[in-house]
Amino acid sequence: MAPEELAAFDGNNDEEKTETPNSEIIQEEETHQPDLEDEEAPGFAEIDFGQLGKEEIIQILEKELSALRNDGISAAVFKQLDELVREVKPVLDQFKRTELDEARTRYIEENGNEEGFAYKSHPETQKIEELCRQLREEKSKYYKQLDRAKEDNFNIKTGLLQRLRELVEEEENKETDDAKMKAGWEGFKKIQEEWKAAGNINSPHNGTLWATYNALVDRYFSIRNIYFELKELDRKRNAELKQELCEKIEGIADSIDPEKLSREALADASQLFEEYKHVGPAPREEQEALWQRFKEAMDRIYDARRAQSGEIKRQAAEVYEAKSKIYEAIVPFTSFTSGSINDWNAKTKELLAYQNEWVAIKGPLPKDEGKDLSKKFWSALKTFFHNKGEFFRQLESKREINLKAKTELCEEAESILSQGEDNAQNTQRIIELQKRWKGIGQVPEKFKDSIFVRFKTACDAYFDKKRSKNQAVEKEFEQNLEQKQALCARIEELAASDVESTLEQLNSFKEEWTAIGFVPKKDLQAIQKRYIAAVNAYVSAIGKLSSKEKELVSLESEVEVVKGGESERGLYRKENDIRKKITQLESNIAVWQNNIQFFAKSKTSDKLKSEFEKKIASAEAQLSDLKHQLLIIQEAI
Repeated sequence: MAPEELAAFDGNNDEEKTETPNSEIIQEEETHQPDLEDEEAPGFAEIDFGQLGKEEIIQILEKELSALRNDGISAAVFKQLDELVREVKPVLDQFKRTELDEARTRYIEENGNEEGFAYKSHPETQKIEELCRQLREEKSKYYKQLDRAKEDNFNIKTGLLQRLRELVEEEENKETDDAKMKAGWEGFKKIQEEWKAAGNINSPHNGTLWATYNALVDRYFSIRNIYFELKELDRKRNAELKQELCEKIEGIADSIDPEKLSREALADASQLFEEYKHVGPAPREEQEALWQRFKEAMDRIYDARRAQSGEIKRQAAEVYEAKSKIYEAIVPFTSFTSGSINDWNAKTKELLAYQNEWVAIKGPLPKDEGKDLSKKFWSALKTFFHNKGEFFRQLESKREINLKAKTELCEEAESILSQGEDNAQNTQRIIELQKRWKGIGQVPEKFKDSIFVRFKTACDAYFDKKRSKNQAVEKEFEQNLEQKQALCARIEELAASDVESTLEQLNSFKEEWTAIGFVPKKDLQAIQKRYIAAVNAYVSAIGKLSSKEKELVSLESEVEVVKGGESERGLYRKENDIRKKITQLESNIAVWQNNIQFFAKSKTSDKLKSEFEKKIASAEAQLSDLKHQLLIIQEAI
């Protein structure tokens, strides 16, 4: 209740007055209630919805719609929601225009013209539009229900007036007796209660209804003078009720903090005033005193409210100063530029910290200056994020180029794979493609995995095919090794048996050995040594040959083995390596033999001499073996 209402309401609603009350005053008393929600509440104008994403806007709208449905509704709530929908609408329109333009552009790029183009908004955009529509529907439903309620109240009060009129006429015409007067009084009190419980009605009828109601009440009490004592009892009861209301309102006035008046306290005070208005008259000698007592407490509450308005202005100035500093701190961000993603992300993190600090500062702002400051703040944020978006658009353009380059590498790798040849040249080409791939930068995020999988699949398929072929060859080599090992075992067995050894059988062994293919490289020397040893043992068992002939046959066999496993060029290279080793061993043996001559002068000469003699013996054994190998290679060449 505003202070001016207290002045208009003097508390003397004495039903004994015969004159008809002024209809305008009665209408004001009935319809004007303290608008406790007129207090300036934080609105949505400070939020720059243009900087918010669709999901954030949806969350705000859903939150407001849920609160509307769960927490109850009022005209003040819908005033805030109107502001919310009004702020969201241009952003929603921009979303729809942007999506429409993008969809039309894609359609024209894909089809060459706009013919047959059809567009459907993004689901999130449709969600925002649907939420705005639901908010408007809730508002429309609220006011329709309010209008219906007022219409219903009008019908109720019209019916009550008819009942009251019939009651008054009956009181005027009937013979008075205690039973009938008591029944009439009860009916009158019931009508009073129902009238009080009925809500507001449309203002054009309010004054007339109140005037008619008060006139009928006056008539009723006029014809009940014989029951004046009953009225006096009622007045005393009203006085008691008003005293209780005075005590309650004084309790609120005494308990409030003048610097922090709560909306709940104002709401309670307004409710008490409404109750006071509807309490009937008190005895004349108490009526004015009670009213002045009640009004004095209400004045104290509204004095605190006016004082709080000054405090709110002071707080608004402090909030404005704090937010101005934040705005000045973010101004340099509007001109920030860098070629590094990390730099942009770091700056974004700093800016969002300022934004959180801005939002965390609660409290009112001066109306005009605050609106201008908020506009500049959100505009600065928008400028920064626009520049950041431009940087990433250019970065995305470079990534498109990289995507094209990597796509070409994929096509080239797939072309090599389709040739079906896994020769050394193609293998080297695949390796070169892999090196070039590593040198190309990033591609757009949505193609990052798919393009890599495509390239890797082609390369893996090539090497898997090559590996499969090598495995087949290795398997064949292993089988050859088993055959040669079996052949060596047979030769060794015959050489050790009593069966006569012959050159014809030896030649048969040689032919069988030559017919068997290659063995794994790691087993080549071992199987050759075993074969040569087996052949030599077999040759030694041939009784018809002299020692010289046996030596020649053995040497010839070794030459055939060595010559069969190496190319001519490889034999020359091997010969050269063996000569170098022979030269080095001969040099080492000469040095060690020379050193032995000096050991006699040393206290540990025996030990040192023994060690060098072992080295010399080992070197001479190696030298003998190398000379034998050199002889075989020379024969093969």
